[in-house]
Amino acid sequence: MNKLLNNSLLRNTGVYTLTSVINSAIPFFLLPILTRYLTPEDYGIVSMFTLLVTFISPFIGLSINGAIARQYYNQEEVDIWVYVWNCIIILLISSGTIGLMFYIFGDLIAQISSFPIQMIWTIIIYSVGQFICVIVLTLLQVQKKALLYGIFNISMTLLNTLLSILFIVGIGYAWRGRIYGQLVSVLIFAVIAIGMLIKNSWVKLSFNKKYIYNALLFGIPLIPHALSGSIISMTDRIFITNMVGLEATGIYTVGYQVGSIINILAISFNNAYVPWLYERLKADNKKTKVKIIKFTYLYFVGIMIIATLLGLIAPIVLNLFLGKAFNESSVYVLWVAMGYAFNGMYLMVVNYIFYAQRTTLLTIVTIFTAAINIILNYFFIKAFGAIGAAQATAITFFIKFITVWILSAKVQKMPWDLSDNNNL
Repeated sequence: MNKLLNNSLLRNTGVYTLTSVINSAIPFFLLPILTRYLTPEDYGIVSMFTLLVTFISPFIGLSINGAIARQYYNQEEVDIWVYVWNCIIILLISSGTIGLMFYIFGDLIAQISSFPIQMIWTIIIYSVGQFICVIVLTLLQVQKKALLYGIFNISMTLLNTLLSILFIVGIGYAWRGRIYGQLVSVLIFAVIAIGMLIKNSWVKLSFNKKYIYNALLFGIPLIPHALSGSIISMTDRIFITNMVGLEATGIYTVGYQVGSIINILAISFNNAYVPWLYERLKADNKKTKVKIIKFTYLYFVGIMIIATLLGLIAPIVLNLFLGKAFNESSVYVLWVAMGYAFNGMYLMVVNYIFYAQRTTLLTIVTIFTAAINIILNYFFIKAFGAIGAAQATAITFFIKFITVWILSAKVQKMPWDLSDNNNL
């Protein structure tokens, strides 16, 4: 295990974890302000903004950040900085297309989501700025510049929080203030990200059809995969909004935000784990593979324990922490935390499918799990109220984890039975 967890992985994991903890702690400590200056209905509108951004994210840029991460380890065949530029071309074209679709179907989107139509433009602009930042963060991740990654992320979140407080408390913009805070901060850092791309020569302005085709071949099959995650995130709150009410959505969202701390921890570890894993898979050492699987099982146990503890302490902490109108949010935390524990397990096994570049296999799984989530949410919310949404989410994440685990075992031979045999 000591050989498996070398200093590089531990160091980078520590930086990513600390970054994620700080990054999540900043908006978490914003909750006492938001839950006192915003009504549950206001919070519901803010939640709808986040969900709509999540929904269009797979179409903005077409998940090409994953293609950049994969091709970085293939530089003997690919000029990675030309590749990055061609991915930005894809981003610009896809963003323009989605912007046109939102313009045409704005009324319908506003009706379904209960999000004010006059603010829909903020969703497109925010999403584009966010994806530019994601490209730079991906490049920092694959180059193992964990400290700079952390500084960039934390600074953006801190500015987001300060601007939100200014707009909500200082100017009195209510729910608009929270959206403006997020929008202005991400645009400022998108400009900084563009400056980093230019200063570090991380882009070469050369059009390459082959690179565009390769990025699209990687990213387009991931649209259903990423979209299923968006649907899972959206379905519960869309159903709650229409079946229970926007106020219930606001209360649910606060509990969901606390439970998703598990997701933040899982992603922070995965950010450090992916480059480390890819390097060892490329080396193709049988004994190392066995150790990787042993660590994976240990990770499964650990994340379940952390999720359970979070769910148990949440009612005590949140009743002291939040505005009285949001006290009921604690009942959702355990189910959401367990769901994201399963999602953390999913992240550990889906990496093998990404490494094998067999992303088309995820399409069927994601469509299947998204459909299950819609069905479960409808019947669970109808039977149990808003808590049914959290239960449906946890079950969906579990099904997704098990299904992708089976698929990953087929595309990348790993010793899941912990045996070091000659078939690996």
